[in-house]
Amino acid sequence: MTKEKGKKIKTFFEEFKKFITRGNVLDMSVGVIVGGAFTAIVNGMSNFILKPIINWLIAIVLGKDGLEGAVTMLSPAYALDETGAKVIDMANSIYIDWGSFISSIINFLLIAFVLFTIVKIINRIAAAQDKFADEQMVVYQRKKRVLEYRKQGMTKAQAKAKYAQDIIDAQNAKAEKERLEAEAVAEEKRLADEKATANVRLLEEIRDILKANAEK
Repeated sequence: MTKEKGKKIKTFFEEFKKFITRGNVLDMSVGVIVGGAFTAIVNGMSNFILKPIINWLIAIVLGKDGLEGAVTMLSPAYALDETGAKVIDMANSIYIDWGSFISSIINFLLIAFVLFTIVKIINRIAAAQDKFADEQMVVYQRKKRVLEYRKQGMTKAQAKAKYAQDIIDAQNAKAEKERLEAEAVAEEKRLADEKATANVRLLEEIRDILKANAEK
């Protein structure tokens, strides 16, 4: 093996290692594994819990074999059973399998419902974490500001009172800024309306002048 060939092989394995250790590849692998396990759970719930219940209800209401008997024959084929009786050969018959279609709908609804529940729980956890982080940041900022005021010679009570007043002043400043922005938007809208009205009036005057000249 030449030195150059060995270097290429080493580079290849280094690139492969970098590829398989990338975050998105690992996340995708975990997603595929969890998705496979999740599919097995959904199929088990559908096949062993919901479908038997639906079969039982359909059998009570319609008096048939539940989902397995929910078929519409289009071109039936017949065969002889062990006793020589003529029976329908489902393998060679052409029919609409409503039971399988309903089973697919059940699986879809199950997956959608479980995913919705998981996403909702994750969103709640994320929102709670964000809220906790914001609260911790507020506490940190308050302690930091109070400590700065203490270093300026204020007592602890004075520093806390000063920080509380700073919060009030910041809220008032924000409200005043929002008020001024709202007034600016309203003024822009008023000027635009006045301009539009003036343009309409000008067009009406031009129309009247042209109409008067035409009548002459």
